[in-house]
Amino acid sequence: MAIMITDECINCGACEPECPNTAIYEGGIEWTWSGGTELTEVEMEDGVVIGGDESQGPVSDEFYYIVPGKCTECTGFHEEPQCAAVCPVDCCVPDPDYEETEEELVAKKEWLHNE
Repeated sequence: MAIMITDECINCGACEPECPNTAIYEGGIEWTWSGGTELTEVEMEDGVVIGGDESQGPVSDEFYYIVPGKCTECTGFHEEPQCAAVCPVDCCVPDPDYEETEEELVAKKEWLHNE
């Protein structure tokens, strides 16, 4: 399951540099699939293919946020999600909308990093 940042976030930014997939962004900041990954293009659910460096709209305008499609819960990098480990207010929590098995998280890591 991906991790999400709740509205209890104090915008300290401690989580952002800890993410091995560059899945965490400051509120209001656009993101890309290629940032921190090996992706050059991504096929969306509707079949449209976009460039990995094409800017995507922010998930949140107010708080730091995690892009679910890039979050692997640090699987293959660390024993636990590093954002949750460093968050001073415990607002990095499992996202019930994105439940994934360990195998799915490993496959996502391999896809993101072209392994």
